[in-house]
Amino acid sequence: MKPVKVENLSMSFGMGEAAVKVLPDVSFEVEAGECFGLVGESGSGKSTILLCVAMLLSAWSGRISIGGQSVRDMSVMERCRNLQMVFQDPYGSLHPRQSVRTALSEPIRIHKLGDMEDRMAQAMTDVGLPVSFLDRFPHQLSGGQRQRVAIARALILEPHVLLLDEPTSALDVSVQAEILNLLQRLREEKGFTYLMVSHDLAVVDHMCDRFAVMQRGEVTEVLGRDAILGGTATHPYARQLIEASLAYENAM
Repeated sequence: MKPVKVENLSMSFGMGEAAVKVLPDVSFEVEAGECFGLVGESGSGKSTILLCVAMLLSAWSGRISIGGQSVRDMSVMERCRNLQMVFQDPYGSLHPRQSVRTALSEPIRIHKLGDMEDRMAQAMTDVGLPVSFLDRFPHQLSGGQRQRVAIARALILEPHVLLLDEPTSALDVSVQAEILNLLQRLREEKGFTYLMVSHDLAVVDHMCDRFAVMQRGEVTEVLGRDAILGGTATHPYARQLIEASLAYENAM
């Protein structure tokens, strides 16, 4: 497990006078083995931060480090071994014409790791899927099974950090708890560090040790999970967001 540190992260979309600064100056730290949440309304920059950490977006300034090493200084191969990302839509993140076996074997082949069959079987077991599912295609799987495959693909290189971009929001409510419990168990067993984006404070309360409340690209406040029910948020927007979420939950 390794810590993640984001320092003075800034990013703009567009050029010149038309440029829009989506991340003005973001800083926070995630301890090794911690699950750290990013919450806020749509467009607040949560997913953009994950894309910057993963270097899927590179036109940013500031410093992002994993275990003290800048992600910019890592080779692509080293970065893939350090961090992996689980996306919101499991169907969109899996190639529709590639079997589960292909999805899991490709990173093993690229990184020239041995014991391919054993590694794939262990990854499937870790996420609670039969090894026989290796020969299925995404359209033959349910939404929850597809997300389990996406998680298995992220596990296959044994990374230190998992970036989770609303990993249950595209799933049926009945399946969401299963995936969250799976992620919780994997963190306990393997010591992953999680950086998790969610719009659902119930998910944050279940998964995260601490979370940052974001508004218009800025971190307004970093809170412990007990702040959700304890009412200890001090920033007006953070208080408003938590109160609105609790009111919605109580109305359900």
